[in-house]
Amino acid sequence: MTADAQLVSLVRSPWTETLERLVSLVDENLLMVSPFIKRSAMERVLKELDRRGRRASVRLGLVTDLRPESALAGSMDLDAIADIGRSVPGFELTHLPSVHAKVYVADCRMAVITSGNLTDPGLRGNVEYGVALAEVGIVKEVRSDLESYASLGAKVSIDDVAALSAEMKDLKVLFQAAERSIRDQARRAFRDKLASTNLRLLRHRAKGKTTHAIFSDTLRFLLAKGPLRTDDLHPLVQLLHPDLCDDSTDRVIDGVHFGKKWKHYVRNAQQYLKRHGEIQFDGERWTSVSHS
Repeated sequence: MTADAQLVSLVRSPWTETLERLVSLVDENLLMVSPFIKRSAMERVLKELDRRGRRASVRLGLVTDLRPESALAGSMDLDAIADIGRSVPGFELTHLPSVHAKVYVADCRMAVITSGNLTDPGLRGNVEYGVALAEVGIVKEVRSDLESYASLGAKVSIDDVAALSAEMKDLKVLFQAAERSIRDQARRAFRDKLASTNLRLLRHRAKGKTTHAIFSDTLRFLLAKGPLRTDDLHPLVQLLHPDLCDDSTDRVIDGVHFGKKWKHYVRNAQQYLKRHGEIQFDGERWTSVSHS
């Protein structure tokens, strides 16, 4: 095998051995980004960490989408996340509603970019495909991109995950009742509970950051990749923060605005960053000063 072949290799289903090899390389920091997570797949990760005696020392970062619809569909194990978080001292959970990437990074030694979620079907049941990277410079860039992406999300404590899990049990009961019955009352109860659970997630988004700070960080993140027109920026911001950029309603939760006034707050963030010399506008495109 050539040196180039070792630095870049294909990842085909099933890829459980590739994931285990990646975890076996971790000394300090394992970062996993996946919209769907199941207990059995996470236990594979923990088993490999235990084999190397690393569970207590490794920083384990998980970036995912905690929306209740995923748990209702059976593609997200909130109980498993809570249990694992309690058993790994360096565990850190980030909720980001726009997560679609499936990327796994061991320190700066190896990264796997794949279509496979952190679930048994994603590891060995579905037809998935990806690449494994072992070139340090590229792996560092992948990690940096993902950490910047994760900074746009909300940190969620294990206690809060457990509370969400308890709410999901209620939601499932109401969901089953609504499915079995056409009675409006059951459907209303389900919708109300779903709305309250989504509100709990929005409160996590409102913790520690104002609307202005969230959009300012997002503009820095997007413009670091290159110049963009305002008309191009808006849909990208909305894709990253669908919960903050709901065109149909306007809500204020703990001082953070969620809803149809979001473009106004994006404009305020643009002007703020411009006044502070972080971005500039040439009459057509916005550019990050550090990348101009």
